[in-house]
Amino acid sequence: MKIIFIIDQVYLHGGIERVLSIKANYFAKKKEVEVCVLTTEQKGNKPCYHFDEKVFFKDLGINYHRNKSYFHPVNLRKIPKHVQKLKSEIKRLNPDIVVVCSHSTDTYFIPFINKKIPKIKEFHYSKHIELKSRQNPENLYKKYFLKYADYVEGKYDALVVLNKDEATYYKTDNTCIIPNPLTFYPKEITDISQKVVIAAGRIAPVKGYDTLIDIWNQVYSKNKDWKLYIYGEGNVHYKKKIGDKIVEYGLQEVVSLKGATDRIKDKMLNSSIFVMTSHNECFPLVLLEAQSCGLPIVSFDCPHGPRNIIDPDTGVLVPLYNNVVFVEKLIQLMDNKEELLRMSKNARENSSKYQLEIIMGLWEQMFNNLISK
Repeated sequence: MKIIFIIDQVYLHGGIERVLSIKANYFAKKKEVEVCVLTTEQKGNKPCYHFDEKVFFKDLGINYHRNKSYFHPVNLRKIPKHVQKLKSEIKRLNPDIVVVCSHSTDTYFIPFINKKIPKIKEFHYSKHIELKSRQNPENLYKKYFLKYADYVEGKYDALVVLNKDEATYYKTDNTCIIPNPLTFYPKEITDISQKVVIAAGRIAPVKGYDTLIDIWNQVYSKNKDWKLYIYGEGNVHYKKKIGDKIVEYGLQEVVSLKGATDRIKDKMLNSSIFVMTSHNECFPLVLLEAQSCGLPIVSFDCPHGPRNIIDPDTGVLVPLYNNVVFVEKLIQLMDNKEELLRMSKNARENSSKYQLEIIMGLWEQMFNNLISK
């Protein structure tokens, strides 16, 4: 079996890139499988995550202007070249199956290239963000673009979504629910003795870290023993906004922006609670990683990822944007060692359902079914 994974790039830290490396490495270790990763703008950079040496890489060198919309005129002019190069490369490689990982321009034309080859589209964002535009389109362009997007989605052999809530947004009958697999499953879990709360993920407004600082300011007024560590890189302007807010509240001694790390497992094992304040999520891998380390989680109940991972036995779901309840629940956990231990044990048990072999078995089954057709 030969598999092509298509993505914009693999040199920036992110959930999609990380999950791709896991899937690619899993299949590359199988003797009868060849794995190719096609990128559009790798720009000579090395992958930020480890890929097996048997994974073949090819960059098409399209290099869209990432500071502009993919549908800005300067980017639209690049699409014909993109289509031609991708069509040529797929013909040359002659894969058994093609998987589109990132949500970029190729999403909208891949189904019409080499139609005999089964094609799969992965969705790593929540369609909830489209609800407003679908109910009240800003203009005719938006209205007809969404109609075209629905049409294209129906042309894929399968759409992979990460949870049952997301599946309800699609108008086609080709959806398949496959959650993300765990990236690690440590032998030991945290002993929750460290008075450290951890958050991790891309530094971007959608992650709500500015709200987290507001929350921590209230926590600190009632409990000065704990510290908050935030791991991740991303939007420079947003990171400055967070840093300024930390200084404004005088939290420099207890809140730290730690930057990116390739040792997130170790950081989690030396923490006692994980927090998430995102505005929306799809199926955040970082929550599974936290659970595998035995971390109880306190998270906003944003659409739609956390509610598919967290339950009352493994953490706390807080009504979206209710900072008062978030502070209350977080402090309650900090002060209750028995509850922390109970949730820690249950979190670890829940995460075991997402171990690599289990989830990748679902991918293999889907691939074989599509190829056999």
